[in-house]
Amino acid sequence: MPTFSNDTPGDEVVKAYADRVPGKTILITGPSESGVGAQTAIFIAVAKPALIILAGRTLSKIQPVIDQISKESPGVPTKFVELDLASNASVRKAAAEVKTLTNKLDILINNAGIMALPNFEESKDGIELQFASNHIGHFLLTNLLMDEIIAAGPDSRIINVSSLGYMSGGVHFDDPNFDGGKDYNAWYAYAQSKTANILFTHALADKLKAKGVYSFTLNPGLIFESKLMANITKEMFAEGHRIATAALNGAPMPNIAPKSLAAGASTTLYGALDPDLKDHSGAFLNHGAIFETPLLPHAVGVENQDKLWALSEKLVGEKFVY
Repeated sequence: MPTFSNDTPGDEVVKAYADRVPGKTILITGPSESGVGAQTAIFIAVAKPALIILAGRTLSKIQPVIDQISKESPGVPTKFVELDLASNASVRKAAAEVKTLTNKLDILINNAGIMALPNFEESKDGIELQFASNHIGHFLLTNLLMDEIIAAGPDSRIINVSSLGYMSGGVHFDDPNFDGGKDYNAWYAYAQSKTANILFTHALADKLKAKGVYSFTLNPGLIFESKLMANITKEMFAEGHRIATAALNGAPMPNIAPKSLAAGASTTLYGALDPDLKDHSGAFLNHGAIFETPLLPHAVGVENQDKLWALSEKLVGEKFVY
C-alpha cells in the first residue's frame, strides 16, 4: 500500500492510483489558477479521466488551467461551469448544467473556499459569506447532484476540503450570522465553515453507506502559495494561531508545517483515489493518510450532524432524504 507524507506532491499520488482514474467523471469546485483545486485538476488529468468539470465564478481565472490540461494531457475533455457558491440560485443553475454534461459523477471535489474575511459580509441569500461559500453552497450542489453521484457507484466519492482551522470553534446552529455581524470574528467564522465541512462529511457517510458512496474530508495543509491566504496578514495569522491554541485547551497543536502547492493537492487526491479508504468513509485525512488524532467534540456526533443538516436545509429552502 502506498504511503505519503507532508511533502509528497500530488502527481506521485496520481501515479500510485493511475489505474483508478480512466473512465471517471470528476467535478472540482474552485479550480482557479495557482490554487489547490487547479493543481488537483492538472495532476489527475494526466491519468486520463473521461471528463473533468471545473466549476467556478470566473472563466478567465480558470481558462489557464484548462489550457494547461489541454497542453499536458491532450485528449482529456475539460468543461467549465459557472458557479457562485455564495448564491443558491447560481448553484441550482450550475447543477442543472452539470446534468446536461453527464449522467454520472464519480468524484465530486468540493474544494472552493474563502478564508478569514476581515469584515462581516453576507451572501446573496443573507448568509455569512464564509459559511455560505465554504459549506452551504457545497451542501446544495452535492445534494442536487446526488442522483449522478449514486449512478456512478459503487465507490463514487465526495471530497470536502476542510482545514485544521476547524479547531477554533463549532457551528453556531442558532445564530450562524453572529448576530448580524455584531459578534463576528474572522477566525471563528472560518472555523464554523470548516467544522461544517467535517459534520457534512460524517452525515453523508452515514446516509450513503448503503448506496456505495463514500465521503471524506481533509486538511490540505498550510500552503502559502495558494491565493486562499492572500488577505491574511501576519497579525491575522498570529491571532488565528492564538485562537486555535486556546481551543485545544492544552492538547498539542497538530503539525502545520508549510507545504508546496503541489503537495497541497496530495491529500485531496488520496481521498479521491485510494481504494482502501472505502472502509473508512467519513474519515478526516491529513498529509495523505487518515488523521489519527481524535477530532474536537464540536466536530463530531450525530446530534451535531443532524443540527447542521437541518440548518442547511433551512438556508437552501429544500429537504434532502436518502
